[in-house]
Amino acid sequence: MRTIVYVDGLNLYYGALKGTPYKWLDLKKLAQEILGPQNDIIKIKLFTAAVKPTSTDPHVHLRQSVYLRALEKFIPEIEIMKGHFLEHTVSMRLDPPIGTKKFATVLKREEKGSDVNLALHFLNDAWLNHYDCGVIISNDSDLAEAVRLVRMQTTKKIGIISPFPTTSKELSNHSHFQRKIRENALTISQLPDQIPNTNIKKPDRWKTITE
Repeated sequence: MRTIVYVDGLNLYYGALKGTPYKWLDLKKLAQEILGPQNDIIKIKLFTAAVKPTSTDPHVHLRQSVYLRALEKFIPEIEIMKGHFLEHTVSMRLDPPIGTKKFATVLKREEKGSDVNLALHFLNDAWLNHYDCGVIISNDSDLAEAVRLVRMQTTKKIGIISPFPTTSKELSNHSHFQRKIRENALTISQLPDQIPNTNIKKPDRWKTITE
């Protein structure tokens, strides 16, 4: 069964990878391990955004860049689509207040484009008959309408792999099957520490649980 896997990079990171040593993740091997041999993975589309260095982590963007290059070199089926981050200051209520201070100004960072791009590719690939089975790695309920339309208007099989312990009810309602990402699947789905025939290596910081 021709299968395309659509990966919500930020959702995957915060749901299954943050604070673990599994960030050097082979996305194709993970998907194949979860789906089984009946799914012929012909393409993996990763939707992410370039992170920016911060005062506490000035090299975060370099590690991300190394990882994306590793994926492109090691997985010929991968296609990476980048959104972007927006930063702006907002006033937010303190709970509880600090003395007479009820509000604080904070810097808010938001990823823009990835969920919209994923939904559009998922829909467009269905209309163009590029897959028999479309699998989304995300638990973002904002994708539910795209899933509903494909389910309603095509005969494509739809799967959801949730990086979180539970699966969005909206996504579950419109998909044919749901799976979870288990730790053992992450453990056996790691890229080689050094990508063959390249000088691309797993970042040292990713060898420990630090972020």
